[in-house]
Amino acid sequence: MRVTIILALLLPAVLCGDHLSGYEEEHSHDLSLVKFGQLCSGNPTNRKRGCDEHGWGCGHYGARRNHGTHKGLDIVCNDGDTVYAPFDVKLNGPAAPYRKPTALQKLINDGVNLSGEGLCFKLFYVKPDKYKGFLKKGQRIGILHPMQKVYPGITSHTHVQMCDRSDPTKYF
Repeated sequence: MRVTIILALLLPAVLCGDHLSGYEEEHSHDLSLVKFGQLCSGNPTNRKRGCDEHGWGCGHYGARRNHGTHKGLDIVCNDGDTVYAPFDVKLNGPAAPYRKPTALQKLINDGVNLSGEGLCFKLFYVKPDKYKGFLKKGQRIGILHPMQKVYPGITSHTHVQMCDRSDPTKYF
């Protein structure tokens, strides 16, 4: 009887994939203290994208778009730059910015779902090395897709979008 009770208590912990991997996401800390580390190799300070002269819009959260408002924050990143994990993260699969991409948009319609530090977020316009697994802060996620081929003159960037579409600005 005691063995059955002990097994029943241990089984959920053993079956949890995060527990087996040695990665345990912390959920009880103050999220106001969470800050993104460097995202792009060419931008050590996570400089935010301003407004483009060529009519491509602005990169701040809530900026006007043809079909609503911008639901993320754009961080300047050069085409081909290495994109880094901003803190210890779990890669949770692919993410795509466009539902019905044009032929050109298909070149950059890529990204990854991530979680860590109690946050869930997506990085768009990134070609990740992998879509599943774990990375430590500063490890390579992948590279920035060639935004200039799709939007000539835009400030190339990675788009940071919270899973709940809230404003990520406070984490930068």
